[in-house]
Amino acid sequence: MNSSRKLLVFLISFLILLGGGGAASQNVNLEFPYFTLRNLTLLGDSYLRNGVVGLTRELQVPSSSSGSVIFNDPIALFDPDTNVTASFSTRFSFSIHNLNPASFGDGLTFFLSPNNRTSGSPGGYLGLVNSSQLTNNRFVAVEFDTKLDLHFDDPDENHVGLDIDSLISIETANPMLWAVDLKSGNVITSWIDYTSGKKKLEVFLSYSSFKPEQPLLSVDIDLSDYLKELMFVGFSASTEGSTELHFIENWSFRTTGFRPPRPRFHPHNVSDNTVPLSSPLPVSDSGHRRHKKIGLALGIGCPAFFSALLAVFVWFSIAKWRRIKADKDLKPEVMAGPRQFGYKELKSATRGFHQSRILGHGAFGTVYKAFFVDNGTMSAVKRSKHSHEGKSEFLSELSIIACLRHKNLVQLQGWCVEKGELLLVYEFMPNGSLDNVLYQNGAVLKWQYRYNIAVGLASVLTYLHQECEQQVIHRDIKTSNIMLDASYNARLGDFGLARLMDHDKSPVSTLTAGTMGYLAPEYLQYGKATEKTDVYSYGVVILELACGRRPIEREEEGQRMVNLVDWVWNLYNEGRIVTAVDGRMGDGEFEEAEVKKLLLVGLSCANPDSGERPTMRRVLQILSNEAQPLLVPKTKPSLTFSNSIPLSIDEIVSESDCASTSSHVEIIVD
Repeated sequence: MNSSRKLLVFLISFLILLGGGGAASQNVNLEFPYFTLRNLTLLGDSYLRNGVVGLTRELQVPSSSSGSVIFNDPIALFDPDTNVTASFSTRFSFSIHNLNPASFGDGLTFFLSPNNRTSGSPGGYLGLVNSSQLTNNRFVAVEFDTKLDLHFDDPDENHVGLDIDSLISIETANPMLWAVDLKSGNVITSWIDYTSGKKKLEVFLSYSSFKPEQPLLSVDIDLSDYLKELMFVGFSASTEGSTELHFIENWSFRTTGFRPPRPRFHPHNVSDNTVPLSSPLPVSDSGHRRHKKIGLALGIGCPAFFSALLAVFVWFSIAKWRRIKADKDLKPEVMAGPRQFGYKELKSATRGFHQSRILGHGAFGTVYKAFFVDNGTMSAVKRSKHSHEGKSEFLSELSIIACLRHKNLVQLQGWCVEKGELLLVYEFMPNGSLDNVLYQNGAVLKWQYRYNIAVGLASVLTYLHQECEQQVIHRDIKTSNIMLDASYNARLGDFGLARLMDHDKSPVSTLTAGTMGYLAPEYLQYGKATEKTDVYSYGVVILELACGRRPIEREEEGQRMVNLVDWVWNLYNEGRIVTAVDGRMGDGEFEEAEVKKLLLVGLSCANPDSGERPTMRRVLQILSNEAQPLLVPKTKPSLTFSNSIPLSIDEIVSESDCASTSSHVEIIVD
């Protein structure tokens, strides 16, 4: 009987397919939990290994590479008979690794194209576009870009964008706003949905396998003009002078919206009710009664037993919830402040403090990128070199600084004192330090970002100097301690040298500590840190922002050291201060009035006479156009001290220290 039913179902299915006729366009559903070469074409430098597709070459040294992978068969996305454009959804998991954290770019794409030989150029072309045949490229793509390329109007070095026939994105979004770093090295899952009826494309990103409720990128667009009748689907990626690696681990793709073919044969429904049942076997009456009693006992006993277990579980759960609630009510201040991390947790999040996770080095330790799998968040972990010295005093001071709250501060998230180490956990800044962006990033920082950084830094210093319960003197303001968030807003960090003091109190003499080029003359002479010494350092940073030059540099011709403050002041004296602007920016990329204002603010803050320096509140008002600029003397004022410093700049900065730059020489003078 079962064999006859299977044969009947098979014949019915065959007749349905035979009589379907009509529409050639059908919905597809592709599933690749892992990859094989059976249905895929690898182009360029792409390769297949252990079920994972690699799109760029694995090399230990920076190189240029591009590759793509394409599903062999074209997919119908438009039905000319019904004039219907299909909707599509795709889900894939990818990761972007880098053997050298300082070497990054350029990213990967998911694309749809009428061309099944998409093998593009490396670099900013993302392996999708052939740089020599730009007019021949036809595609719809979502890019996952890891490098700021001004040639394609990229907003930053970590963004997702929708591209149509051009790598200048129609719209972009920064995944760091959703705590997703494309360059983290972790597996990221992306969902891309295009709804033809709503004419909307949405992109979702997550470190987990659960689709977020809200899209990262949502674009209202009609793709019917770009999705041709048959399209090839795949991925591409590229690098240029980088060690970035791109991997696709799994993939699914489906289309919806096409009507199923109408069958010519309409069979009658077949159900299990048509199969006759055999008569039951007879059983004895005594056995029936015995089984009935056992069943009755079990029917009463089991529910009672499980009810008792449930009651005990509920009682313990309520008691535990009350204890947790009491702890929260008793210590709200602890919950609001930085929390104590476990060493094991931080070691796991930094992959054992692996060198591939290093974000930077400083005089007080090394900073690592940390990814917490449990909640999908990113942080920066500072591993202090001096954790064995004065832990209790340092943590006591740190607990006060951790209570500071300002939008332009890098927020302390927590700490850990275990295994003989002091670890500090900070908010992660996706664009790194201002020092890296100005001098090592390759791309030129836009003027509007520079001016906004100057305003943000003035705002947070006003807060520290004048608006806190206790005045905070930072003592180490420099470009490497100014971090940039996803929108290039300034975030002041590294309070390792900061000092707290009551307002209107005389400064206390301390060891002079900081970085040469940013230290005020009176601080070098007397070792007294005040808000005015912070103002001087701010002035040097402002001049760096405008000029794109370090505080102390060696002349291009000769061995003489050039001080940035002196150099700008000389140009001001000659009446051509605007020529000090960073020469890497074009004439139309900045306003001369803003450049002049910023440079004059920098000079007024870097005045050798501390009494002539403005307060940070006045600086903020000037930059915000709420106050008139200060008058700056044409000639740099000179000061004399009762005890002159026995070191000149050339003596402090030795030949060996200045091979490339002299602004990062840490000094401590009694």
